[in-house]
Amino acid sequence: MEKPIAVEHGVPAWGSDYLAEMLRALDLKYVALTPGASFRGLHDSLVNHLGNRDPRMLLCLHEENAVALAHGYAKVTGEPMGVILHSNVGLMHATMAVFNAWCDRVPVLIFGATGAVDAARRRPWIEWIHTAKDQGALIRDFTKWDDQPASLPAAAESMLRAAMLARTAPRAPVYVCFDVTLQETPITENPALPDTSRFRVPPPARPAADAVRQAAAWLRNAKRPLILAGRVSRAPQAWGERVALAEALNAKVLTDLKLGAAFPTEHPLHAAPPGLRLSEAGLQALRGADVVLSLDWVDVAGTLKTAWPDMPVPAQVIQCSVDSYIHKGWSMDYQGLPPMDLQLLCEPDVLVPLLLAEIGVPRTGAPVPPARTTPTTSAVDAAEIGIRTFGLLLDEATAQEDVTLIRLPLGWAGDACRFRHPLDYLGSDGGGGIGAGPGMAVGAALALQGSGRVPIAVLGDGDFMMGVSAVWTAAHYRLPLLILVSNNRSFYNDEIHQERVARRRGRPVENKWIGQHIGDPDIDIAAIARAQGALGLGPIKNARELQAVLPDAIARVKAGATCVVDVRVRPEYDETVAQGLVESGPK
Repeated sequence: MEKPIAVEHGVPAWGSDYLAEMLRALDLKYVALTPGASFRGLHDSLVNHLGNRDPRMLLCLHEENAVALAHGYAKVTGEPMGVILHSNVGLMHATMAVFNAWCDRVPVLIFGATGAVDAARRRPWIEWIHTAKDQGALIRDFTKWDDQPASLPAAAESMLRAAMLARTAPRAPVYVCFDVTLQETPITENPALPDTSRFRVPPPARPAADAVRQAAAWLRNAKRPLILAGRVSRAPQAWGERVALAEALNAKVLTDLKLGAAFPTEHPLHAAPPGLRLSEAGLQALRGADVVLSLDWVDVAGTLKTAWPDMPVPAQVIQCSVDSYIHKGWSMDYQGLPPMDLQLLCEPDVLVPLLLAEIGVPRTGAPVPPARTTPTTSAVDAAEIGIRTFGLLLDEATAQEDVTLIRLPLGWAGDACRFRHPLDYLGSDGGGGIGAGPGMAVGAALALQGSGRVPIAVLGDGDFMMGVSAVWTAAHYRLPLLILVSNNRSFYNDEIHQERVARRRGRPVENKWIGQHIGDPDIDIAAIARAQGALGLGPIKNARELQAVLPDAIARVKAGATCVVDVRVRPEYDETVAQGLVESGPK
């Protein structure tokens, strides 16, 4: 830990001392930041007043990484990390990561700063260009709330409100901006810190008893019920209750790789391998259902429309979600409006035990994960690595390990995913913002420290290169983490789109690679990882090499290393994924 010297925690002497004490009162363990002069006062207070603990500063080399770090941390813990962003420029750097966290519905407490609001107090030039009249407007359309308080008592209230709102479902980022003058003015009177116990997060909302009885009756009487398991918590207790509900109803279950693990993929009731879109097997299961229970599924309307594109949905649809409380007009991340025969405004973790009680199934304890077995993998040769082979070899190498797959790339084969615990997989970035992967991986690895789990992120090469400086943060803070770069030397998703456009227009598909390939020269991923202070391995060019390097890389991470492996894969997606991408989009 970076320990400051000669620190004596006494009475707050500056406005920023008080703000720092408020951060501690909010029970923030960490604040991720990229330094900036607009919060130099707060930075000093965190170091020389609080001693760089509770919260501890985490130095990031880019503001987008700082927010992505908090995003990954929240995906594991369900709790927010603090982030501090420098004036308007740092906030503009971070906007993509804020949007990702917004779309993924994770809590992040973002604090910012602006040059002196009083123009007479601004330093020449630099403080003028780093002062904005309404800085929160930059991200207001994809945050839950923002404020710019003008006094210390107002700041305390804003920080309390922000923490409550971020932690209350539907969870999302919030933003509070501090005037530099507020931070750097001496305190003449010592304002008392508020009693945070009186500003707690409210208990989760519960649906009306009649609505629960109606849902239970429909599900109990259904001949072919189906559960769409979407945004749910990482709690083992809730995982066990979802399994119990499916078993009590004999309901098929579908899950989604856009979101974290929600149901055991090897369970007989798990109807199809998970993916970013439903496979044909998943669509068949959906089409066969007479009652569909959506547990905060992302894009219910789009999923139903894919199954029934030209006719009304014949199944009864039960929607369980509080997401509609934060739907706004600027971003379309709320997706289409689905047909709903019954809408329950509560979280899935609240509804499921109520349904179990109504159906007559007692609540169960946390499930015991099944014993891990080594998958059967055919002998590998020196052939080029396909995306399916990559997935199967990773599954083989981790069969006896407790692993958290933090991220998986587009095109990953869903049948290579064996999820047996809610922390086995954390889901995607939420907003489709390339570059989030490394930062989210570091934040998740931070949260998983001491858990006994091996954190592994499989990232695309474009995603890795955009956010690569986050690897330095992992190395600097000695975080065990394995990043496997699925390196197809291309922005391959766009190759698929260009091929589709070319076919539709009768133009040569052979040109789809132009403006897409990342080569000539190839990027030395392993060298770039080593330049950040991590262990860099590769390039791994064939399946036999990959089978050999994976156990070694995992062993090094278990020993405490930050490790990056450059895995050269064929430019391809798994067949079912590629088909879904080619068939989607405007006609």
